[in-house]
Amino acid sequence: MAKSPEDQHPVKAFGWAATDSSGHLSPFKFSRRETGDEDVRFKVLYCGICHSDLHSIKNEWGNSTYPLLPGHEIVGEVTEVGSKVKKVKVGDKVGVGCLVGACHSCDSCVNNLENYCSKLILTYNSIDTDGTITYGGYSDYMVANQRYIVVFPDNMPLDAGAPLLCAGITVYSPLKYFGLAEPGKHIGVVGLGGLGHVAVKFAKAFGAKVTVISTSPSKMKEALEHLGADSFLASRDPQQMQ
Repeated sequence: MAKSPEDQHPVKAFGWAATDSSGHLSPFKFSRRETGDEDVRFKVLYCGICHSDLHSIKNEWGNSTYPLLPGHEIVGEVTEVGSKVKKVKVGDKVGVGCLVGACHSCDSCVNNLENYCSKLILTYNSIDTDGTITYGGYSDYMVANQRYIVVFPDNMPLDAGAPLLCAGITVYSPLKYFGLAEPGKHIGVVGLGGLGHVAVKFAKAFGAKVTVISTSPSKMKEALEHLGADSFLASRDPQQMQ
């Protein structure tokens, strides 16, 4: 039986938060909610740095609420599960991406498209169901509904896997959706940044031929030798683009 709000006891937590748009983070004490019936609590072991975190810290999108505790490529080890949680157990390695809530009843939610829900709740800088501000993964512990928990396979390194929860899914999802995740395709990846390098790796793993298109000729060696791309186009070179 779920506890009423007055019977809930928030759990002390610690992280690093921005208090203004200077770009600096400082120690921050706050509270996470108690582990509910469908919640998973885990100790944060790694958290990736997404450029969205930097935009948010500096309020470059104009919607930041301070104190702002970023981080949405979060992985760690489960320390507690609610009574209705079936998908994970204590000791499992798990992760959370950029969403931690939605209405769970609209057409989008019913079709596992919570990111289109009008009431979606972001991992940080968002309003939670109880009216509090959500805080992200630059912290010691995380609590989230099991719906948003991803289980990590034992053979996946947690530090390398953390960025897959944002940068990874951002490129994996369209590759799958548009039917590109199969051998024999020829895929062009524009830009070799945070998303681009993961896109190259996924496309190669799917068996595609991959061409990197970049404004920076200096990235050719990385694209071809380190990431395994098949060819490289410098987009500022008219002859190559032709």
